[in-house]
Amino acid sequence: MSEPWYLRQLDKEGQAAYHAMKTGLAELRPAFPVPRLEGKALGDVLARLRLDCPELFYVTGFSCRVHPAAATVEFLPQYLFDKGKIRDHQRALAARMDRLCRPVLDKGEAEREQYVHDFICRNVRYDKLKKPYSHEILGPLGQGVGVCEGIAKSVKALCDRLGLWCIVALAENNPEKGIKYRHAWNVVRLGGQYYHLDATFDNSLGGDGLVRYDYFNLDDRRLFRDHEALVYPVPPCADGNRFYYKEAGRSFTKVEDAARRAAQAIRKKQPLVFHWRGGPLTREVLGELAAALEEAAGAKGRHAAIRLNWPQAVLEVRFPEAPPADTCVAQEANEGEALE
Repeated sequence: MSEPWYLRQLDKEGQAAYHAMKTGLAELRPAFPVPRLEGKALGDVLARLRLDCPELFYVTGFSCRVHPAAATVEFLPQYLFDKGKIRDHQRALAARMDRLCRPVLDKGEAEREQYVHDFICRNVRYDKLKKPYSHEILGPLGQGVGVCEGIAKSVKALCDRLGLWCIVALAENNPEKGIKYRHAWNVVRLGGQYYHLDATFDNSLGGDGLVRYDYFNLDDRRLFRDHEALVYPVPPCADGNRFYYKEAGRSFTKVEDAARRAAQAIRKKQPLVFHWRGGPLTREVLGELAAALEEAAGAKGRHAAIRLNWPQAVLEVRFPEAPPADTCVAQEANEGEALE
């Protein structure tokens, strides 16, 4: 398990409350004493604890009983299930994670990270109804559905099991921009460097058997093009050299490189996904890329249909035989969390 990142950000009294909650919740106690903090402060401690410990999937909230002369308050947790059902889910989740992690336990850290990411993208669908268990690991790992919080906690739980340093990052909502809910993703540590990993956004962009890596090992500069300000600090992510498309040789600076790779993709009967880093992706540059891709497709009796992640300058190109209704469609990676 990774170090308790959010515990470290608390003062001495907050840390004492954190440890008291962790012990009481792990033992499924109906009530237990915690240091006497204001209700809002206790809520903040619980929120940090649940980010550090995704195994506390059964905790939904709390109330308190206050005795005026006491140095502590009585903490009354709210559980999603009764004690027997929680134990059943714990056993099932432990067995599930053991089975999932076994094939890559002896692999390098990069392979383990990609394995976790790809599992989410291939096996979890976004829960637009936002059921309570979708906010916890029980949704993605037990039911195959989740929202960003449950997905990020599941990534952390799997990384913990695989010995990869990983934390959950949490950002504010922004109703003025149509972002109704807070968003969660992960920060991982590879080779001593920190990177953002947003499996929820990648999951929303993929489909039809295609896994996307637009948000795989981003630095701060790239990630915050379309992510909001953080609720709690995370380590700085300064290294941009582990970005997936760059490492995979699919980050192009020349239009002709994209056209050449398109011809190869058509021969292999595969879509092409690539990142553009030949300067800003303006409408003019996009037009040049679209024309070159259509020309390359036309030489093979095909057409180019583009899905565009504009903030991250990533293009997914498919090559249908019939002309597409729209040659270029913009994608919204956070569609599930936008205002309806």
